[in-house]
Amino acid sequence: MIWYCMDFNHFLTSYMPNPTTGSKLHFKNMLDQAELADKLGFKSISIPEHHLINLLMMPSPLQMAVKIASITKNISISTSVAVLPLHDMRTYAGEVATADILTEGRLILGVARGAFPWEMKRLGTPIEHSKEKFIESLDVLQKLLNEKEVSYKGKYYNFEPITIMPRPISEPVPIMIAAMDPKSIKNAAARGFHVQSTVLSGTKEILLERVNAFKEGCDELGEQGKLLRLSMQRMMFVAKDENDAKQKNLLAYEYYKRFDNMFTGPGKVNNGQIEPIPRKQSFEDMKKNLLICPMNELIDKLSVYAEAGVDEFIISSSFGQEQNETIESMHRVSEEIIPYFKNSKSQVA
Repeated sequence: MIWYCMDFNHFLTSYMPNPTTGSKLHFKNMLDQAELADKLGFKSISIPEHHLINLLMMPSPLQMAVKIASITKNISISTSVAVLPLHDMRTYAGEVATADILTEGRLILGVARGAFPWEMKRLGTPIEHSKEKFIESLDVLQKLLNEKEVSYKGKYYNFEPITIMPRPISEPVPIMIAAMDPKSIKNAAARGFHVQSTVLSGTKEILLERVNAFKEGCDELGEQGKLLRLSMQRMMFVAKDENDAKQKNLLAYEYYKRFDNMFTGPGKVNNGQIEPIPRKQSFEDMKKNLLICPMNELIDKLSVYAEAGVDEFIISSSFGQEQNETIESMHRVSEEIIPYFKNSKSQVA
């Protein structure tokens, strides 16, 4: 027998397909989910960063992290992910330090280059240039968080010695890099960063390729690599039965019509509402790939991730269903899935 352990993270998808819901209720629902996740034994809560749109809608994840910390006790709070090229690191580092203090060291700073071309272009950092700016921004951010009297000369930053104040209380603030390319995953781990990834509509082979890249990076780092964690994000819902699963998958299909529009599509947005566009992936193919299914089937699908060596499974939790249905699924995760994967085992020959 080989024993596996996988933690669970509740991701606040912040998807508001119906604008009549209103911002006040929408954010209340997310805060209620965060408070419940803490009580139900989830390891962490994740907060996106996106601007100008009604999907993954969160222009200020650090503010949200501080608010969540004020209503929870134990749960770790991750930005998933902060888009560094959109910020000035000289001021952002101080905001991170303040959030680290106010969350009492529970903040995990997930970072990335940005994902939606439409959004990045309108905010002044085209996606074609965001990787280069991200690399420099991360270097600047680390120096400002960990050192005093920092000066810098680069392509995007050029400044005389400064010390950010206040100083963070975590030494260091844990940083997680979001990456999908195996080379990027290996490089991030080899440099001492936690890693978040996803397989989207990919296969088990793609999952294993990314897990192995992470393990190679950890091995390259040496002893410190044993402390790093790999998180994998997928859409997931514990359905009551097959009919419930079908209805929820239909909602997810509508969600992805909008996600595709922003991720790989033309970026059609009207008054902040993303327009749905036809999908290349069929409904049936999506249904097979997502983790929206009854409990027994879901445990089988999750076991693939645990056995591959994923440390944390990030649950993209909301895709258009009612708040009470999200809450019910969270309870089912707490009652059966979290305990199962705290003590999971696999028979090997």
